[in-house]
Amino acid sequence: MDGHGQSDEAASKAWRGAASGVVSAPVARVWELVSSTSRLREWMPMVESCTAVAGDEDVPGYVRLVRGGLMFPQQQQGSSWVRERLVAMDHTARSYTYLMEDGNVGLAGSRNTISLLDYGGGATLVVWSFEMEPVDDANQDALLDYLRILYKSCIDTIPLCLL
Repeated sequence: MDGHGQSDEAASKAWRGAASGVVSAPVARVWELVSSTSRLREWMPMVESCTAVAGDEDVPGYVRLVRGGLMFPQQQQGSSWVRERLVAMDHTARSYTYLMEDGNVGLAGSRNTISLLDYGGGATLVVWSFEMEPVDDANQDALLDYLRILYKSCIDTIPLCLL
């Protein structure tokens, strides 16, 4: 087992990717923004609402419901939604991980980790990594490229929130 309840074989078949960018702001200011569920809409343009469902925001086990009209292409009408559970929060290392537990976007079970690193000179490196089980009837490269572009657009929005 890999420590997350997955066999080593299942973990090796997971689809993985990451998006990153340098933000011209001190790491503490960026962390204040990206670690707060109540500020999610500010730096994730595709998010329409984010509602607490259970638990305390900074404590693993916290569950939130995220809705957005343009998060992921849909065949059905209506907005996209995901229910996410916080599985790790490290304020010292400035990193957190959410597990998508459910939703109508086909990514249940995926894990997203956001990590911040002091890039020097008052700048911050933001890294958004993700991992998911293979998605039936999906092109792996196309899906991973789409997620990289989507998550990079969020990272690119961060400086506008810190003006």
